[in-house]
Amino acid sequence: MRRRDEAGTTTPLIVGFALVLAMAVAMVVDVSAAYLQRQGLDTVADGAALRAADLGATGEEVYGGGVPQGRLDLSLESVRGSVREFLAGSGAYTTYPGLSFTVDLDRTTSTVTVHVTAPLDLPLTVPGSPDVATIGATGSAVVVAER
Repeated sequence: MRRRDEAGTTTPLIVGFALVLAMAVAMVVDVSAAYLQRQGLDTVADGAALRAADLGATGEEVYGGGVPQGRLDLSLESVRGSVREFLAGSGAYTTYPGLSFTVDLDRTTSTVTVHVTAPLDLPLTVPGSPDVATIGATGSAVVVAER
């Protein structure tokens, strides 16, 4: 009876484990990069929403007509302009190339909601995953005049 030679059977196993380990490391690095960018975008969205809501509290209409009772009136055009100015002034467009935003204004509650998105270049790529992902964050704020 002939004995089978088992030499070299551990090599494919070691190569397979190394591949799985490399893909796990790449996934952890990519997820960490996405998490950190989302945290930064959260800060940007919150700041933009606060600035846009503050526009109603410090705008020309308040100085000309006084502070109204309850919620402040905001116009969508002035809110968008305020968000755009905030993003440009804070350097968000430089920090997050390709940054875009949308603004929602609920006039009944004077709530400003800002949603920002930016592409994320993944540091490592897992086979089959996209090279560029899009990360987004949302911030909202409301201004109420109290006496």
